[in-house]
Amino acid sequence: MKSKARRFKELLEAPDILVAPGVYDGFSARIAEAAGFEAATISGAGVSESNLGWADKGIMGAQDNMRAGRAIADCTDLLLRADADTGYGNAVNVYFTVRGFEEAGMAAVMIEDQVWPKRCGHMKGKDVIPAAEMVQKVKAACDARRDPDLVIMARTDAAGVTDVDDAIDRLIRYAEAGADALYADALLSAEDIEKVARAVPRPYVCNMGFGLQARSTTPLLTAKQLQGMGVAMVTYPRMLSSAAVHGMMTAMKAFKDGAYADTPVERPDLQVDFAQLSALMGLTELDAMETKYEASD
Repeated sequence: MKSKARRFKELLEAPDILVAPGVYDGFSARIAEAAGFEAATISGAGVSESNLGWADKGIMGAQDNMRAGRAIADCTDLLLRADADTGYGNAVNVYFTVRGFEEAGMAAVMIEDQVWPKRCGHMKGKDVIPAAEMVQKVKAACDARRDPDLVIMARTDAAGVTDVDDAIDRLIRYAEAGADALYADALLSAEDIEKVARAVPRPYVCNMGFGLQARSTTPLLTAKQLQGMGVAMVTYPRMLSSAAVHGMMTAMKAFKDGAYADTPVERPDLQVDFAQLSALMGLTELDAMETKYEASD
């Protein structure tokens, strides 16, 4: 039987682009799986914001991130890519970070070349470490994996700090160090995306804002367009988290407006019903297990 890492690698190297929504908890993971997706990316921003209540500016540590990843892996069959930020230190820290995420059930692990504390790639004030230092981090990440098919994804934020050519040079060096997939964050145009995708020697990964373009720098393109540019995988890291926040804010406003009304206010248009929610969250499987293991006199 193929490992999850092997299946992820095969999808990444397939002719068709791999579309992976961003997930960050049990709700989002089960929704993505129910929609028919095979793979998903765990959004570091989504985990930080939903679990800790703080923006993606280096507040979340390795153990918080791994704990969230393990919980997601335990409730879904999705092939998951972890967002391991900078690896939480030097190359030695990266080694143990990758080990931890692999043990948590990840099929792929992404590390980036920002300085620590990092920040969301679309925020101002980013900086990157020397490329030679990141090369050693990539080597450590590759050495750490027990399953040789575990996908090591190397990300650079250099395009937003220096220029696109520097990002390309860095990604080529990271590929030579052993990275299986490559990703340049916050590119400013479709031309830049295609330029990087065509220039790098490993499968190229791109992320899309999908509704967050007012705060994003990368233009919104379809998966079909990206495939034509040579992109192997596209992620939508903030789609579900932003949709969830919008839904909760809308529901909370409706609740507050009617909280002191003379008669109860029902808003089924703003909620899923109990049966639908229970089915999504595996109640049928739990009921079957109770029946199977029920004690008898």
